[in-house]
Amino acid sequence: MFELTGQTALITGAATGIGEAIAHRFAAAGARVAIADIDLDAARRTAQAIDGAFPLALDVTKPEQAPRAVEQIVAETGSLHILVNNAGIAGPSAPVWEQTDADWHRVLAINIHGPFYLCRAVLPHMRAQGYGRIVNIASIAGKEGNPNMAAYSASKAALIGLTKSIAKEVATEGICINAVSPAVIRTKILDQVTDAQVDYMCQRIPMRRTGSAQEVAAVVHFLASRDCSFVTGQCYDVSGGRATY
Repeated sequence: MFELTGQTALITGAATGIGEAIAHRFAAAGARVAIADIDLDAARRTAQAIDGAFPLALDVTKPEQAPRAVEQIVAETGSLHILVNNAGIAGPSAPVWEQTDADWHRVLAINIHGPFYLCRAVLPHMRAQGYGRIVNIASIAGKEGNPNMAAYSASKAALIGLTKSIAKEVATEGICINAVSPAVIRTKILDQVTDAQVDYMCQRIPMRRTGSAQEVAAVVHFLASRDCSFVTGQCYDVSGGRATY
């Protein structure tokens, strides 16, 4: 089930956290995985621990790097079947009137511009081969909006919209594009927010706990597989019951 043998996957922000968990799961299912990260040393360390994985330096905010990364992967492996847009930041935890232009632009550059650049770069290759899977890691904040996280919430809402739009553009071409919206997941990104912010989010989770990176990876695995053949333009929640729509 959900076998990925013979497939190549590009995962952004894969050196740590959710991206790293996805990389381990994909590799266990048979895929070759490009561990793409702005921190090349961290990407190398992660790749060394995963059979068949290889590191790739990638700054998702630089539009010229996206096609270069796709070309490099295709040159090395012969194909690219799966893209997971996972790289993201929370940004500073503060009300909107205390947010600077730099805060706003940095969050959007990583969380929404980066996925756009990569989708644009990879889709011509996927269309030419008549197959592809793209999974965008959004957030429950993109559906509900978290206070003191305006840029993050807005960027993740935009990512859900991007997912639904592009999915319809290629729906007849063997390419399925979906999003995953986690609630609070225990990763290093929580270091960027206050304990009060984490408590606010956990209080709204019926399971009354944070999720794990492995639990997110399990959902992403299905959406990245051939078994995901009649599911596209959707947003799957991994929220412990928080989201009901």
